[in-house]
Amino acid sequence: MNPVKISYFTDALCVWAYVSQIRMDELKTNFKDHVEIECRYFHVFGNVASKMDAAWKQRGGLTAYRQHVRETVEKFGHVRLHERTWQTDVPTSSMPAHLWLCAIRTLEIGSVCAPGSSDRAAWAFRDAFFRQGRDISQADILLGIVESIGLPSAQIADAIATGAAHAALADDLELARAQSIAASPTLLFNEGRQRLAGNVGYRIIEANIRELLDAPPGQLSWC
Repeated sequence: MNPVKISYFTDALCVWAYVSQIRMDELKTNFKDHVEIECRYFHVFGNVASKMDAAWKQRGGLTAYRQHVRETVEKFGHVRLHERTWQTDVPTSSMPAHLWLCAIRTLEIGSVCAPGSSDRAAWAFRDAFFRQGRDISQADILLGIVESIGLPSAQIADAIATGAAHAALADDLELARAQSIAASPTLLFNEGRQRLAGNVGYRIIEANIRELLDAPPGQLSWC
């Protein structure tokens, strides 16, 4: 049985991606070799100041957005929000974190980093921002995080300096554009024919995957 391949699009600063990580971990545990999850990055918060001005200026700006994030986090018992998050040391962009994550993913593909390194880094970045209140648009902060989880900072820096990380991120952005990805998180599977976007419950994700696993070869899913 071929595994279900999932492209998982997120923005590192997206609260729903932070909340939803537990669902992705559950998928990996319950389906093991039956799913392949490929993490991809696109920018909902590519320019934070512009995002806040366009989407939240008329609703109270950054202060209102921070309250929205706090109310979202408080609905779930498995995540926490630091008092500084979206209040002080506000990131300018999610793109630096995405670039570093693409660098780590490139090294993981090349067997320089151990399997799962890019997933660990993605969670470490989100945890640093949401739970610890750190500005993950700053290179020194990102460097400290990757070193704290035992990843090779010199090789990561080289992947960025040589453009390899930029090329990988460009691929992510092009795929997101081609597939009209507009929400974080978005799961894309069944060769692009199915997608689940936003705050989707685990059972819904599971049902879609089981339908694809159980369907006869060549038959379209009923989901």
